[in-house]
Amino acid sequence: MGLTPEALVAGALANPVNAALIERLTPLGLPQGFLVAGCLFQSVWNRRGGRTPGWGVKDYDVFYFDDRDLSWEAEDAVIRRVRAGTADLGVEVEVKNQARVHRWYRDRFGLDYPQLTSARDGIDRYLVACTCVGLELASGALYAPHGLEELAAGVLRMNPWHPAPALFQRKAESYRARWPWLTVLPVDAAASASAGA
Repeated sequence: MGLTPEALVAGALANPVNAALIERLTPLGLPQGFLVAGCLFQSVWNRRGGRTPGWGVKDYDVFYFDDRDLSWEAEDAVIRRVRAGTADLGVEVEVKNQARVHRWYRDRFGLDYPQLTSARDGIDRYLVACTCVGLELASGALYAPHGLEELAAGVLRMNPWHPAPALFQRKAESYRARWPWLTVLPVDAAASASAGA
């Protein structure tokens, strides 16, 4: 049974925190604003496991892209605005300007990271291919560059667009600890899949 974009969005919005974030963040007008990753795709795995849509969501990730000011101070001002508008939800909301990730990624993860040109570039670079999903705040459109088939099947494949085997393994095992039925593909499967991507 396939997973449609509409079904993924509906499942994600069944988590009341996601619904509240969409409602509150959209008026802020974050440039290229997206709600991304775990708070969206984990609803699929939770449904399969008979859990509530928000079970196991550690934080709620928000991407935007603003290259007019790459200072930490400018990003921190956005983070503070979002926190002020969402503090009562009682969850961790992680806001990141994708225009400046290349400035801190090596220090945090030990790998080089290119300077991105859009928020979608950031979604494209999640470590696990099926987790590259984002819900655009302005339009409500789902962005899923690798499709939804592997997400629906619970198949974790290293993203061929961001090959980082050690980081991938760590991330995949953290998911499998919460959803034991997930399948982790060998890292060489990403190379063979990239030919058709």
